[in-house]
Amino acid sequence: MKKKYILALDEGTTSARAGLFDIEKNEFVQIKSKSFEIFYPKEAWVEFDANEIWEAQKEVLIKAKGKIGVDEIFGIGITNQRETAVAWDSKTGRAVKNAICWQCRRTADYCQKIALKHKRLIKDKTGLVIDPYFSASKFNWLLKNNEEVKELARQNRLCLGTIDSFLLYRLTGGKVFATDTTNASRTMLMNLRTLEWDDELLKIFGIKKTYLPKIMASSGEFGETNIFERPLKIFSMIGDQQSALVGQSCFEKGMAKNTYGTGCFMLVNTGSEIVENERLVSTVAYTIGDKTTYAVEGSVLNAGSLVEWLKAIGLIKSASQTEEMALREENNGGVYLVPAFTGLGAPYWEPNARGVFTGLTRGTTKNHLVRAVLESMAYSTYDIFNSLGDEKMLKELRVDGGVSNNNFLMQFQADLLNTKIKIPNIFERTLLGAVYLAGLASGAYQDLKEISSLWELKKSFEPSMTKKERSRLIKGWLEAVRKSI
Repeated sequence: MKKKYILALDEGTTSARAGLFDIEKNEFVQIKSKSFEIFYPKEAWVEFDANEIWEAQKEVLIKAKGKIGVDEIFGIGITNQRETAVAWDSKTGRAVKNAICWQCRRTADYCQKIALKHKRLIKDKTGLVIDPYFSASKFNWLLKNNEEVKELARQNRLCLGTIDSFLLYRLTGGKVFATDTTNASRTMLMNLRTLEWDDELLKIFGIKKTYLPKIMASSGEFGETNIFERPLKIFSMIGDQQSALVGQSCFEKGMAKNTYGTGCFMLVNTGSEIVENERLVSTVAYTIGDKTTYAVEGSVLNAGSLVEWLKAIGLIKSASQTEEMALREENNGGVYLVPAFTGLGAPYWEPNARGVFTGLTRGTTKNHLVRAVLESMAYSTYDIFNSLGDEKMLKELRVDGGVSNNNFLMQFQADLLNTKIKIPNIFERTLLGAVYLAGLASGAYQDLKEISSLWELKKSFEPSMTKKERSRLIKGWLEAVRKSI
């Protein structure tokens, strides 16, 4: 029977998703999703039950496959939330409760101590700034504070990894313990030049190499799963933001994408060059065969999560309301929100900053507050854009993620950046990146040129704001950020 489909997993921060992609029709046949619980045990602590995530991901993967036979499927691709730290038992595959989310700030004080001695060394070796966002300090915390993790270490049964490696371990029944270069580059333990776990970094964070997975290319054979009627091979694994870069076909140096998901993430392809930037991070974009492409990235910790917060406090009932409410006001009324609910990410890297509204008056309405929430995502993206240095002269920015459906936000973003914003015809670019890389490894696609030809424009937004108005608004934003810090 002719193969024509690829299954892709997208394990995100708020839900596990899976999609069945038809190669011939260039479209997703169906996408299934299931949410799971997020725990907030203390201020700025964020956790998951990784076992619940696995069960949710397995369920939606089976549902997404549906009645399509394994013989019709090229293979599976995996993309995932990055930096989240999971510890599990190598013998049973069961995760230790609880996994530490990428948003969690519990290791802020520890990171500050590490930075006093090793800031330059870690930046040079990993391309990352020392921040609780990345995995190394989370692994260290688990080893020091979780008794079950300590016991597994004593018994030589401890596995430490990010979500991708945990899912792969469970999918393959414990036969494959591996990660890819993109996820490994977010741990603060991989040398960005050698693409291997670095002994000096492991010593700094007190982590044994035996606890960690093998590092592999993003596109290739990762073993096979037996959860279906017959074995099915896994052909790709890549962190979600790099996957969106691939899904947006940003394969040429200088091309950029921005994803408006739970957080907001801008990546610019830098080719084979590792571009050093003190305020942003250098990272692996993807590895295909023996060729690694790099990117410079800016990460905003709260974006779509702000819309969920608006729901939680009862200001809106659905995300679709935000655009209408924002447009009811002619301007922001002088109101700004700095979304430092879990600290500030790039380019400030202030884990102890907290969210603030500024400019409130008796004339402030709930519409102003909602507008400020949406505008905060655009201002945060502007900060990253403004930190790109020579790379910031982008002719266009390709966007995706749930909040990019908001036309008000997209127009405001184009105005702030003074750059064209492009939205593609297929919305699910993160899932699509895993599809493309699995397709390359399995033979469904010939090369990146073929994949690039599939990108089509749905709509775009042109900048229309005057330079004077842009400068005035940005000045107000920077004043608000100073108050937050």
